[in-house]
Amino acid sequence: MIDIHSHILPNIDDGSRSIEETFNLIKEAKNVGFDAIISTSHYMEGYYETNVPEREVWINAIYENLQAKNIDIKLYLGNEIYMSENIITLLEERKASTINDTSYVLFELPLNAEPLNLYDTIYSMQQYKLVPILAHPERYSFVQKEPELIYDLIQKGVLMQANYGSIIGQYGKKAQMIVKKFYENKMIHLLGTDVHRQNTIYPKIPQILSELNSLIGEEKLEELTTKNPMLVLQNKRIDIEEPHKIELSIKERFEITKDDILEKLKEIFRKKD
Repeated sequence: MIDIHSHILPNIDDGSRSIEETFNLIKEAKNVGFDAIISTSHYMEGYYETNVPEREVWINAIYENLQAKNIDIKLYLGNEIYMSENIITLLEERKASTINDTSYVLFELPLNAEPLNLYDTIYSMQQYKLVPILAHPERYSFVQKEPELIYDLIQKGVLMQANYGSIIGQYGKKAQMIVKKFYENKMIHLLGTDVHRQNTIYPKIPQILSELNSLIGEEKLEELTTKNPMLVLQNKRIDIEEPHKIELSIKERFEITKDDILEKLKEIFRKKD
């Protein structure tokens, strides 16, 4: 398996806090069956801005140390880029990076508000022959309310990377419900741990693989965990299945929007008081 989304480099973002934790994370990954990890440190203008050369030094030094200790796991460089109008400039200036210097770009959105220039940014990447991969679509609150957006983005050429932990409720019931819908409707193309800390997601991988195997089958699971990530690393085309439009039941829509409804009711009562 290849972990396509991780925060293992020390003191680069909100991930690993020390070189010791970095090596512990890598060992955890190896122990549960990962053969390779793509380091996708956050790149967010004004917050996390460690450039490509600096991160390359880290990756190379860690990999050499692993080889010296006979720990057989490969490391690759990437970024999880916070959506920006400057994304092309960031890549050209080697501030942020594609995955393994390929055409594939992992990017993320604000968790709670759909950006107005989303489609313009995607179009801009595609104009430069880049393939956008949206990180953890199931986690965005606006996607949970309107999952049809993801169907539309896939139709426009965006690939979707789900987090392993979402299927067991790591990010809450809403993300769990929506990611299951995504799997059922052929809307997930890659899987990543999004690991930040040791003793969190990696030890749960066996349980998660079992659940996913029951949900999507062994062949599809291998595609999402190994085959498609390898195609990304090799800069080869990923042929996707035609997605189905998601239809949420009244009960499911209520589960997703009930917090907003309760908050509005509270606000109404506060005004009355």
